[in-house]
Amino acid sequence: MKMKVTKSRMMVMTALISGLVSLGMGTAQAADSTLIVSGGNGVFNLGPITINGTASSVGTVKFLLGGKEISGCEAVATSAANPFVAKCAWTPAAAGPAVLTGEFTPTDSTLTKATSNTVKVTIGVPVQGVVSPIHIYVDTVLASGSTGVIAPRFNGCAIMNEFLMGQTIVFRIYANNADQGGAVMDTTNTAKAFIEVAGIKDPIPLTYGNHSGVAFWTAILKTGVAPAYNTLGVINYKVTLVAKDSDTMKVLSTKLVAKKNANGTRVVDASGKAVYDRVTYYRTVQVSPSLKGATGTWSSNFTAASQLSLFAAPAAK
Repeated sequence: MKMKVTKSRMMVMTALISGLVSLGMGTAQAADSTLIVSGGNGVFNLGPITINGTASSVGTVKFLLGGKEISGCEAVATSAANPFVAKCAWTPAAAGPAVLTGEFTPTDSTLTKATSNTVKVTIGVPVQGVVSPIHIYVDTVLASGSTGVIAPRFNGCAIMNEFLMGQTIVFRIYANNADQGGAVMDTTNTAKAFIEVAGIKDPIPLTYGNHSGVAFWTAILKTGVAPAYNTLGVINYKVTLVAKDSDTMKVLSTKLVAKKNANGTRVVDASGKAVYDRVTYYRTVQVSPSLKGATGTWSSNFTAASQLSLFAAPAAK
């Protein structure tokens, strides 16, 4: 009889332990890990950009771009002490928006793995790169003479990107030609200069002249009722300058120049020999056949906040 009681108790205890285990109370549960990704902002084609992954313990972090592993950052070890940070040196393949995430694997196997937050960054692109030998600068101002509800808020020569229907937009363009050693683009070396505006059939010619002591190219876009430009919203346009063909071009070269002190005397070394510096300069060379004139273009599509836009004039009360 005693033997039966012992077996019965053992069966009860076994059932109780089994039940506790099934409820997760008989074994230790893995603690939750965390990973916070930050950083990742930078400029395209300038150098590696740092992405930080801050974990809750020691381990490794896998960094991902758009859900795909970033080369060289598949398993970056965190620091050994708190804060447990892993760093990824990322060289983006292109400018524009990017989505960064991370996956954390702790060294302690009793801890869970973790997926990070999502970080959305925009890799910067130069506003105006030299895409041809011709480098172009463009700004826009409001022509003077507007009155009433379309009168300028500040003054007629303020650089603006928002205009009201009925105002006149002035484009101001400056350009240099690298083929000619950075020479100013003017009527002597420019074959064509014009602006194409979406919604206008014919290109608007640019004219070069003296404007209060400063010379540059200009074009006028009148807004208002047809036939004036009256498309509300973003004004999409492209500036084009075409250089004339040339029989000569400027070539960047180097030469040795004697180094001189502030008083104009030559610098000599310990042996009494003159010291020289190597400097750059442009030399003019003849070319045959003629150098084909380069074409430079520029569009204001680098950032939405800076694009020209046209709005309806406020209604009179």
